[in-house]
Amino acid sequence: MIGFIAKRFINYAILSAIATLSAYVLASIILNPAARYLGRNPRPSDATINSILDGLGVNPNTPWVERLWAWIVRLVTEGSLGDTIHNTSVISEIAARAGTSLRLLILGTVIAAIVGVTLGVWGAVRQYRFSDQAISVASFTILATPAFVLGILLMIVATLLNNFLGVQLISFTGEYTPGLDGGWWVQFGDRAGHLLLPTISLALMGAAGYSRYQRSAMLDVLAADYIRTARSKGRTRGSALVRHGVRVALIPMSTYFAYSFATVLAGAAVTELVFSWHGMGELLVQSISQSDINAFTGAILFNAILILIAGTLADVVYAALDPRVRV
Repeated sequence: MIGFIAKRFINYAILSAIATLSAYVLASIILNPAARYLGRNPRPSDATINSILDGLGVNPNTPWVERLWAWIVRLVTEGSLGDTIHNTSVISEIAARAGTSLRLLILGTVIAAIVGVTLGVWGAVRQYRFSDQAISVASFTILATPAFVLGILLMIVATLLNNFLGVQLISFTGEYTPGLDGGWWVQFGDRAGHLLLPTISLALMGAAGYSRYQRSAMLDVLAADYIRTARSKGRTRGSALVRHGVRVALIPMSTYFAYSFATVLAGAAVTELVFSWHGMGELLVQSISQSDINAFTGAILFNAILILIAGTLADVVYAALDPRVRV
């Protein structure tokens, strides 16, 4: 099992490195960091612009191969991802924003996985009944709804609820209320309240996908021989399904989790913008709009590392569920 996990981790690490380097190359070819200086009044001289871009290591006049090599050398020797166009360290930007994004991602992903798997199993066991059809309609509706539309709809519902109650029960703009007085418990409650809607948004999108996949996987094992064997040995239908069916049906879900995590990251980026959270998603979008190559590459590296961790965890779960992997 350890050997299996180690091999998978190395594969994910190599893919993460390839993805990061590819992101740097594509950004270097497509983005034009000099454009933000050309529209200024007074316009800086070409020599000044080139000096600034050379200092950041993103001058388009330098071949992208040389810039890529310099970026790799700086990363290996100095542990630096370079500076943003605002002359701040990319690593410091990631450190300041990572916690914001991780709060959303961890809670949203865990809730989505638990709710999605539960609904998928329930829908498969009660196939074609009203509850199964209701779950299917709701799942497909959520999957067809863009992340920003879902976030806005939740904000509208929260606003109507606040107006109906006459109090600000649910806050949804930013991570916390600026200038709020009170002790630790008040601050914690305020942050939890601001976290509610973004987490629900991510959890709904994730649970919709997980439920569809889990339902399909569960239907494949309902009529399996080992289920009938367990029933013939005296187990009830529910016990046989939970002890044998669900465990087997979770095996493909572990793989699906690793591949779907990238979709969760994309949804988190949009959700952060909708709810005004200053996380890695905002950094990624801003880096593209501002042609900030170093910040863009740093954001892609952060996402690649998260996918690496998610893939490794998925393989650990896979090995725990399937004894054949441990041999």
